[in-house]
Amino acid sequence: MQIYTETKLMPRVLVVTNDSTVFLTQNRIDTAFNMFGGRATEVKNLVKRLDTAVKEDGSKLCDVSFGVITTKYGFVPGNYQIMAYSEVMSSRDDYIKADARKDFITQTSFITRPFDKVIMCVPKAMFEMFLEADQIAPGKLIAVTSPDFKEECEKRDWVFLERRGARVGDANADEIERLVRELCA
Repeated sequence: MQIYTETKLMPRVLVVTNDSTVFLTQNRIDTAFNMFGGRATEVKNLVKRLDTAVKEDGSKLCDVSFGVITTKYGFVPGNYQIMAYSEVMSSRDDYIKADARKDFITQTSFITRPFDKVIMCVPKAMFEMFLEADQIAPGKLIAVTSPDFKEECEKRDWVFLERRGARVGDANADEIERLVRELCA
């Protein structure tokens, strides 16, 4: 006879950002994680921090995944190989055009479903499009965004963190790690 014991799974966390005009790859084909520098670097550092964080017992803190909303391909998991491209969206009009071609709002929103928490670090106008679409579950998101959206985040039971720095900021990275640790408690 086999006895099963209940084990608590580590939380699954998804970190989402958008592409950058700074392409780091020399050969024009690389993973989405390695492809972008510039403002995406702060978010990549947050992913590395969460991926290497451990609990007091030495076990891994969380299972972290990373995704990039790209101009050319839509939502791309960080470990997918993609080819560099020349035009990167940088305004609300660009985001609307890219979403019309690739439906990244619906793609990204759908991908959030199996995760315990999603950390979203995208520009203000792009975040507003996610609010308008209203496709991400209540309580799911940690939003690093403009203070203009604090009330909307609270209505959805999302955690609001004011965007400081290029995309995340040190204080927000500390708070995000604290919130992920709370998931383990």
